[in-house]
Amino acid sequence: MATLHSAPRFTQIDGLKEEISAAIGDALVEAHEEHGELLFHVRRDSVERVLRTLRDEHEYQQLMEIAGVDYPDRAERFEVVYMLLSVTRNSRIMVKCCASEDAPVPTVTTVWPNAGWLEREVFDMFGVLFDGNTDLRRILTDYGFEGHPFRKDFPLTGYVELRYSEDEKRVVYEPVKLAQDLRQFDFMSPWEGADYVLPGDEKAATPPVSEPKTTESPKQTGAGAKTDAKAADKVSAGSPAEEDGGKDAPSPKPTEDRPARAKRAGKASGTAKATEPKKKASAKKAAPAKQKAPAKRKPAAKKKDAE
Repeated sequence: MATLHSAPRFTQIDGLKEEISAAIGDALVEAHEEHGELLFHVRRDSVERVLRTLRDEHEYQQLMEIAGVDYPDRAERFEVVYMLLSVTRNSRIMVKCCASEDAPVPTVTTVWPNAGWLEREVFDMFGVLFDGNTDLRRILTDYGFEGHPFRKDFPLTGYVELRYSEDEKRVVYEPVKLAQDLRQFDFMSPWEGADYVLPGDEKAATPPVSEPKTTESPKQTGAGAKTDAKAADKVSAGSPAEEDGGKDAPSPKPTEDRPARAKRAGKASGTAKATEPKKKASAKKAAPAKQKAPAKRKPAAKKKDAE
């Protein structure tokens, strides 16, 4: 059977960690395996050289993503993570470096041109600067946006509210009037649920009901004295309608019989069949009858003058 592709179906990571660590050399800070993937921590100033080496010498041709991570308690609070893919080795690895607000990271647009937009996204969301990126500007937020939304000290409600003003017929910014609730640094997965009681959880639990509530009298409605008094009243204060228990009257008889019709003249055999076509009218049209001229009225005789 012919081999369609030389790449293995699943790349074994055994020995790959040592191979790439040796290629990185002195720029390597730490390397370890996590969740079945290899992660290499390198020095910030060597990022561009390390990624170029992995592309040219170890067949990691594609840069799939650049992500940022914020750790507020660290001196260099940000981590920039590069996710690489090798289509020939069917392998994925991650390379990361530390950064801060004042220490820019070298750009890798010279290695992969698609890194331009990815670096802009990290800059927009976290505020990490990339030295050498000639188009480092916001890509997701508005031009006049203040702050970086993915930082963990960024308020959940933001600093300003963006809305459309019907009076001014344009988009306006207004200060947020809601409470500036900051994020709680609880890194537990929200999908698994917390294993401790949160404030207000005691209100959600309802006490079990020993016996179901029943209403046996109007006073047990539970809606108050006025409702209980109203429930005790009858629907109608008047006397009930009289009931007639007699039999129904018989239907009236017809007043007169149907008059007899005269017999039809002739026989059925003398009538034309329904299937016979009607005779065509004569081609000669009858001459229209002459209309009589209107009679002339005689003038009325004049009466003689009285002598």
